[in-house]
Amino acid sequence: MTVFDKVRELEEMPLLSKNEQLINGVINAIDEKILIQGSRLPSVKNMAEKINFAPKTVAKAYKNLKSKGLIESRDRLGYFVVNEDTIQVAKVALLMYAFHPFQEVFYNAFRDTLGEHIHVDVFFHHSNIDLFETILGNIKGQYGMYVIAPIPHEKTKKLLMDFSPNQLLLVDRFEDVGTKYSNITQEFEIATYKALEELKTQILQFDEIILFYKTNSDYPKEVLKAFKKFIKNENINGRIEASYISGNLKKGTIYFTIGDGDLWKILKDCQLNGWLIGKDIGVFSNNDGPVKEIICGGITTFSTDFRLMAQQAAQFVLDRRPVNKTIPTKLTRRNSL
Repeated sequence: MTVFDKVRELEEMPLLSKNEQLINGVINAIDEKILIQGSRLPSVKNMAEKINFAPKTVAKAYKNLKSKGLIESRDRLGYFVVNEDTIQVAKVALLMYAFHPFQEVFYNAFRDTLGEHIHVDVFFHHSNIDLFETILGNIKGQYGMYVIAPIPHEKTKKLLMDFSPNQLLLVDRFEDVGTKYSNITQEFEIATYKALEELKTQILQFDEIILFYKTNSDYPKEVLKAFKKFIKNENINGRIEASYISGNLKKGTIYFTIGDGDLWKILKDCQLNGWLIGKDIGVFSNNDGPVKEIICGGITTFSTDFRLMAQQAAQFVLDRRPVNKTIPTKLTRRNSL
C-alpha cells in the first residue's frame, strides 16, 4: 500500500474535490504509518502523473498540508513529513488578555485569515499570573500552535520557554524569551510620547491633562513612563489618577484613558452636563475600535493596528516562518481632541 493508493481510495467519494481527495489521502497515509515522520513525499510532478491530477492541484494540496504543519518543503530536496499528529496540527490555542473590543477585532481578523480548516480555541488570562500558569499547563501538548499574549511578570519567561519555538508566537506585548521565538507586538513608550507630542498644540488649549492609570492592572507601564516624561519635559500641567469617579468632570480638562470603563463614565457625565467634547473637555484614548470612530463625533485615539497584527499572526500559523515584528502605532485625530 502506497500514498498513491490512499489517494485513489477516495475517488469514489463525490463530495470531495480533487484537492480535498489528495489532502485526505496523504493524511490517511500518515495515520496508517505508510508515511512516517521524515518520509519524503512524491514530488509535485510525480504525484500529478501517478494519480492523474493537474500539477497545480497537487501544489495547492501540498501547500495546505504544509499550513497544517504536517509536511515541510526543503530547498531542492522536496517535501517531507514532519508531524504525524494529524488531529493536533489543525488546532490553535489563542491566549488573550480579555475580550475587549479591540481584541475582538484581533480575533475576527485572526479567524478569517486562518480559514475554516483551522480550529481555534480561545482562552483569557485577565493578566492573572496564576491563571496564566494554569492555562498554559492545561493546553501544553494539546495543540499544534500556540498564539499567546504574555503577561509582564518574572515567571512568564520560564513558562513560555517550555513551548517549542516553532509552535509558539507571542503577540501584543513583547517578552524577551530569546531569538528563537517569534513575536508580533506593539511598542508603547516611544509611541505614547510621540502621540502626546503631536497633540501638544491641542493639549496646551486646556488647563490640565489627567491620565487614568491603575498600577495593579494590565495597563502597559511604558504608557505611564511616557506620560510622566512628557508633562515634565514640556512643562504641562498634568497628573495621574487611578480611575475616574462619576460626577467629578471638570471643564478645561483633558481626560486620557487606557481602560474603556473610565472612558464611558466620562462621556456619560459630559452628556449629562450638556458639555461639548473637544471644547469644554478633551478626551484621548488608547486602543481604537469601531465604537470610538463614531461615538460623540469620534474619540481621538492612539492605537496599533490589531487587524494587521492578527492577519500576520495567522500567517505565521499557516506558513510557520519565524517572524520578529513591531506593528506601528497610529494617532487618529477625531472630534474629542
